[in-house]
Amino acid sequence: MYQIVKVEDEIGVPPSKFDKDLNISIMESIGEKNEGKIDNELGVILSVVNIDEIGEGRILPGDPSVHYPVKFRLLSWMPRNHEIVEGEIVDITEFGAFIRVGGFDGLIHISQVMDDFVSYDEKSSQLVGKQSHRMIKEGDKARARIISISFKDKNKIGLTMRQPFLGSMKWLDMKKEEE
Repeated sequence: MYQIVKVEDEIGVPPSKFDKDLNISIMESIGEKNEGKIDNELGVILSVVNIDEIGEGRILPGDPSVHYPVKFRLLSWMPRNHEIVEGEIVDITEFGAFIRVGGFDGLIHISQVMDDFVSYDEKSSQLVGKQSHRMIKEGDKARARIISISFKDKNKIGLTMRQPFLGSMKWLDMKKEEE
């Protein structure tokens, strides 16, 4: 789920940014410190949205930066169990497909791709249903449900497409045409 979160932190502005407007310097410093990072409570920090308040700066011994207490807002993406996500298939392997959602690549295990026996076609790098002949390959857009999340050693998201209204967008479009 995308969310805007309020954060309070002390931000160091290095001397190389002293010639810029204070708001710009602090915005850049917040971005360098936070953007692209994964936080267990906030998820993937995508962008600095706004600076709400800047306190008085202070200089610490042995550090040329000026440190400001700052209240600001960040845009982040935090996966939630049972959330429906859409993304692009970025890799197909013999054990499943990886879909890019938010700031992560989630795994759709081969057993969770569809209600059919699924085989891996190594030559075409795609997963194919035995009876339905449905295929999924790199570049396809897909909709899935998050079924597991782990932020422990490695960041992992488990997904399923074996529920109504989930799967490759091509399958869903074909189903609409049939109705």
